[in-house]
Formats: sequence, C-alpha cells, structure tokens
Amino acid sequence: MSKTKIKTQTKWNIKGIENWGWKKHPLGATIPEAGNAADYKTGGWRSNRPIWDEEKCTNCLICWINCPDSSIRVKDEKWDSFDYDHCKGCGICANVCPTKAITMVEEGGEK
Repeated sequence: MSKTKIKTQTKWNIKGIENWGWKKHPLGATIPEAGNAADYKTGGWRSNRPIWDEEKCTNCLICWINCPDSSIRVKDEKWDSFDYDHCKGCGICANVCPTKAITMVEEGGEK
C-alpha cells in the first residue's frame, strides 16, 4: 500500500482580510452547492426563517460567506434569494449582517 503525502498549507496570508470582499474569500471545507443531493431537502424542520430587506442591503454578501448551508443565492454579484429548501434557520446570516438587512421570523410568519 503506497502512502500519499497530503499537501497542507500551514501559513495563511490573511493580510487585509477585512477588505477582501466576498469574491476573494475561499469557500473552505464546504460543499459548494446547497445540500448534497437535489432531492435531499433539509429546510422542512426549521422553526425560524430569514427575511431580506432590500432597502437595508448593501450587497456586501457577508451573509453568503457565512451561511453554513449555501442557502443564499447570488446572481450578477448581488443577493438574489434564499434557498428555503436547504436553509435550516440557524440565523447566522442575520447575526453577521452589518446593516441588519436580514431578520429572522417564526416559520409561517411574515412573507
């Protein structure tokens, strides 16, 4: 059995990370698409869901960077929609939004 040496990056160059913007941030150890199968919808059990306020949004996309389920859709480099089939309602997007453009509401509440 041959041993394969795994190449690892031991030092990260994060100088100026606060100014990177959403495009430069790597996805890291995530599955780059919501869910891991088209039919495996995981959002049906959430008790809260995010609501987006277009007037408050600056399209910094910090929500997209931080969403653990890739449930924020981006189109033409702007926020587009939530993927409610895979959103679990964790609220991370609302917590990291600097302009409070995302709020969490009880499932079945405000549309």
